[in-house]
Amino acid sequence: MLRTATDADVDTVRRLRNQQANRDVSITSHEISADEHATWWAKTSVDPTRRVLIYERGGETAGVVNFFDLDGPSGAWGFFLDADGLAERGETLPAWIEVMREATAYAFDELGLDVLTGEVLEHNAVVRQMNRRFRFAEGPPEVRYADGRELTVIPISLRKQDRRTQGK
Repeated sequence: MLRTATDADVDTVRRLRNQQANRDVSITSHEISADEHATWWAKTSVDPTRRVLIYERGGETAGVVNFFDLDGPSGAWGFFLDADGLAERGETLPAWIEVMREATAYAFDELGLDVLTGEVLEHNAVVRQMNRRFRFAEGPPEVRYADGRELTVIPISLRKQDRRTQGK
């Protein structure tokens, strides 16, 4: 289930984002401080071109979905899961499939997008494979520098008519 994030979720969002498994596959890899996170939330929570959703599984917070650049027929997204908690419960793969299904449905059915875009790090082969399963297309790789690292970032996109739906 996806629900809108509230002020009460801010500390949980930061805790999940700072899990090592999530930092390892993010462009921004440093540990996010409380002040940095509060500044981000203050801007994000009032930005009409953004949505932050909490992914719940079995009544527990299991991840965060971010939509941004929502100012036309296309928008961008990213998400991270409670890597530690889901691994401990043996629920990582089912949660991952579920959050992708729910988030893409939200993008196209709730937000009314025609195209959903995002980015993935080149070395993140598992996410790239899952993206292909959900019919995201990869664009040409781009080299970027962040947190003292050189990264190869691959843009991804999914058109509404190409999305994977139940039974397809």
